[in-house]
Amino acid sequence: MLMPKRVKYRRVHRGRMTGKALRGNTITYGQYGLQACEPAWITSNQIEAARVAMTRYCKRFGKVWIKIFPDKPITARPAETRMGKGKGNVEYWVAVVKPGRIMFELAGVDEATAREALRLASHKLPIKCKFVKKEEVEQ
Repeated sequence: MLMPKRVKYRRVHRGRMTGKALRGNTITYGQYGLQACEPAWITSNQIEAARVAMTRYCKRFGKVWIKIFPDKPITARPAETRMGKGKGNVEYWVAVVKPGRIMFELAGVDEATAREALRLASHKLPIKCKFVKKEEVEQ
């Protein structure tokens, strides 16, 4: 699973997910991409599940790029714990995804295969996504 090797501060504020993605909204490496249509936190488990779904369907042909990285720690207090006593321990890591962000890219396969592989990957994610081609995004 993806997570940072080391971080300076282990606990961060929740923040907001307003607005559209200003960076990472174009296809840079592959020919096809999966673009987010909604804002969300995507966990490292969900990213890994989507990657496995894509690579299995492509039968390890082609190349997959993961364009999001879970670098935000999410903390939780144990169940039935009283208030106070500080912030909880890190439970999992998430990537903050805004609308328009290209999350996965794919190359080296035909369009029908890429479309189906990215459709399977989108079912593993908690948001609506759309399939995009390189020429569509750059216009």
